[in-house]
Amino acid sequence: MSLNSVEVEKIDWVKGIAFPHGVHFRQIIVTGPPCSGKSTLVRKLGGWPEEGYIDLARHNWWRSRALTFRPREVHFGFPFEGFQESHAVFDRAWLDSPTPVDFARVLIPPRKHGVLTIDWRQRFIYDFQLLPAAVIYAIRRDRAMTGTHPVDERLTLEEVERQFSIYEALALHFHQHGMPIFIRDSFDGMPRAIVYP
Repeated sequence: MSLNSVEVEKIDWVKGIAFPHGVHFRQIIVTGPPCSGKSTLVRKLGGWPEEGYIDLARHNWWRSRALTFRPREVHFGFPFEGFQESHAVFDRAWLDSPTPVDFARVLIPPRKHGVLTIDWRQRFIYDFQLLPAAVIYAIRRDRAMTGTHPVDERLTLEEVERQFSIYEALALHFHQHGMPIFIRDSFDGMPRAIVYP
């Protein structure tokens, strides 16, 4: 799958980084496959320095304490078909036996249902770092030689492409459910909005 997207026309600059107009600093959740520039972006923004992990099949994941401090880098846990527990795309158990995401098990935040309720579906803005898989693979292959990141061991281009496609599918899934997302296809790239053909 390849997402159709266009560069967002109206932008605001937050600490030298382009965001769609109207995005508030404390709404930003940065996500994407490993080594796509999430940590670098969050550091530039002066956001929360630690990675968070969110299981998309967990009840009320949008209320997780990992999302309390923002901007924040998040790795998602996916409910993959054939797996009882969710896995991150870098978990070796899933990489060794890859299956598609079971999107029926991905929970979507509720809409606002009254004056005093929170609109959880609109509470966060998801910044998907979706650099081309070949670019990410080259960076991770070089990084693997340093031995600093165990997730880069035994890495193949096919695995990176699979990880990329999972996040691409999630971006589309969130978008189809009315959750505010945008994508970037390069480091420090301009924000892009998904469009349908």
